[in-house]
Amino acid sequence: MNLRVAIADDSALLRRGLAALLQSEGLEVVGEASDGSELVEMIDSQGADVAVVDIRMPPTFTIEGIQAAETIRSRHPETGVLLLSQYVETENAMALLGNGAKGLGYLLKERVSDIDEFIDALHRVAAGGTAIDPQLVTRLVSRPHEGHQLGDDLSSREKSVLELMAEGRTNQAIGKALFLGERTVEAHIRSIFLKLELRPEPEDHRRVLAVLTYLRGTGRAPDRE
Repeated sequence: MNLRVAIADDSALLRRGLAALLQSEGLEVVGEASDGSELVEMIDSQGADVAVVDIRMPPTFTIEGIQAAETIRSRHPETGVLLLSQYVETENAMALLGNGAKGLGYLLKERVSDIDEFIDALHRVAAGGTAIDPQLVTRLVSRPHEGHQLGDDLSSREKSVLELMAEGRTNQAIGKALFLGERTVEAHIRSIFLKLELRPEPEDHRRVLAVLTYLRGTGRAPDRE
């Protein structure tokens, strides 16, 4: 699949470097934007399979990328959004993920240096999947919480599987990371779905729901409005 990618970052150097990298990998860069408004206008007029968006852009350098992502997801639900951040920003990330993680990614900028991983994340997000940075997942899952909450019944192994699911890993990749057979991974995932009381849904959708349900149930993700 020859992905059509839009890029938004206030740094011209980073934009051009990222565009050159993607083009060298055979992807089509439909345009570059220096802020969220320019990006939204670009998607409105030209469309894209996925938008790569810096979270902090002009004028306030706070959540302009988040706001642009919300607008794009509202107007163009078929367009995936991959957010890039210099630091792990749990509240901003989960506020967006809590409204649905289909076709959404959140990676630290340092991940761009791993070209294969970055290109794989773009393809997953463009196809409606999810790509969440391992550091964000670790930060969320390691947060302390009080009382018996949804997800407390998960075993430590199931939580490890869930963390890797949150990153967008396939069953095969999860098995490799945890030194488990693929059938064992499938059994853990079935158990997770059962314990989180998730009804049968398309597999990719239910994997996302499992992650969000667990994080929401432990006070780590906001409820949908």
